Amino acid sequence: METIKSIVHWLSYAYYLYVFGYASLFKVFQKQSMMQSMDSLGFNKPWTLGIGIGELLGVIFLLIGLYKPEFKTVGILLLFPFAIGAFTAHMAHQEYNHYYNSLLMCMLSIILLATDKNFKISI
Repeated sequence: METIKSIVHWLSYAYYLYVFGYASLFKVFQKQSMMQSMDSLGFNKPWTLGIGIGELLGVIFLLIGLYKPEFKTVGILLLFPFAIGAFTAHMAHQEYNHYYNSLLMCMLSIILLATDKNFKISI
């Protein structure tokens, strides 16, 4: 069971890093298709760059987290609101073809935290 949990964690981590990695870089480097998509959602250039920089910071924390696990947790907690925001924005604009990926990122945030050996919630 522990092996399955570990496999799920690292596969989720790899996909999470991939999605947020390319999305943040597309925003920061202002790829035309991303800028048009963000504009259609109501985000102008400064907002898009701000979101991209925030996501990129989360991705950097995820990468540092490979060596220092506490940074991975910080990266996930930083990126989780961006996943929720993307899901909300796509649903509000009825872009149902795009909302699946953002919904998956919301779910993977929870899965990553739940399967992380170094993260615990104490109540």
